[in-house]
Amino acid sequence: MSSSPQKKRSPLIWVAVLASAVLAVAGLATFWWASTAKRPATQVDANAIKVTIHDDVCEPNDITVPAGRTTFVITNASKRILEWEILDGVMVVEERENIAPGFSQTMKVKLQPGKFEITCGLLSNPRGTLTVTPSAASDAEAAKPSMVAYIGPLAEYRVTLLTQAAALQKALKALDAAVKAGDLDQARQAYLQAHQAYARLEPMSDLFSDLDARLNVRPEYLEKREDDNAFVGLFRLERELYRANKLDQAQPIVDRLIADADTLRERVRALNIEPPRLATGASRLMQRSADRFANDAQSLPVEVATNYLQGSIAGAKGIAQLLSPLVTKADAALQEQVDSAFTAVDSQLSAYQQKQNDSTREALTQALKHAAATLEQINAKLGLD
Repeated sequence: MSSSPQKKRSPLIWVAVLASAVLAVAGLATFWWASTAKRPATQVDANAIKVTIHDDVCEPNDITVPAGRTTFVITNASKRILEWEILDGVMVVEERENIAPGFSQTMKVKLQPGKFEITCGLLSNPRGTLTVTPSAASDAEAAKPSMVAYIGPLAEYRVTLLTQAAALQKALKALDAAVKAGDLDQARQAYLQAHQAYARLEPMSDLFSDLDARLNVRPEYLEKREDDNAFVGLFRLERELYRANKLDQAQPIVDRLIADADTLRERVRALNIEPPRLATGASRLMQRSADRFANDAQSLPVEVATNYLQGSIAGAKGIAQLLSPLVTKADAALQEQVDSAFTAVDSQLSAYQQKQNDSTREALTQALKHAAATLEQINAKLGLD
């Protein structure tokens, strides 16, 4: 049998093959260039201290800086969402929360001379050290006279804190009675009152961070999350009351909450609050509320999330009202901005309570962030920055 003659390939086919090969090589070259070319660096302070958080340690883990304003760039090189804190004993000097894996956050903080600890990710990780040495700026700061104008606001705020600490104790006693009686509805009502009372104390929670880590700890900051033995307190109790919908496991949690609340009231009675911490505490709380609300809106029942947020807003607003006469005298326009910011927060919270969706949640989050940024300006205007 004779074989059939082969068909001749068109020259155009060879041209097409060659063109495809050229394009493929060009594509690979472009990919190689894109993956190896240097990206422009993010604009940060040239003197910024760069800190990298690994799974179980910070790098560097021993830092020395001069007193005054310092910028830290914190990079999360672990696989968990983490936080980085500067601690003075149990007091949080400054912090950055919700740092996602592979991302960085910048923190600018004014530091006084002394030795501090730094947390590195999970609460169970070893802490590092931060040494702040004296400087000309810190010496000048120390020479400033005390401000008599703050005696009144500080005294009134101390009364507010003691009142809320007492309200927390009262609500927890009602919660204890409801749990013992097996009344889930009454337990939920008392729980909401207790959590809101605690939220009103949160502007100063940095001053009792050890108690805060028990009373108000969140599972995302614990190694085993909700299965971690350290997951106790109000958010742990919420899971029993609103998810398990039963009181079988609630009593031990309530007992510990009552004991910690008793300790908290004594701690509040002895608190030494410096004037700059008032506006700083309010601003931080609004920023934390903004950062957390997206998660709370999805992970908590609506009434729990909004009740807690209402307490936080009230706590920050109370401080703003105490400082209002001083701020008005220093900068009346700023006081108008503070008032406007809280009006917007209240309005957006009301809109979210009426209708929960992405739009109302984002509007509320942005209002909280704006309030935080506005409150952050107060100390500079009062000469406290």
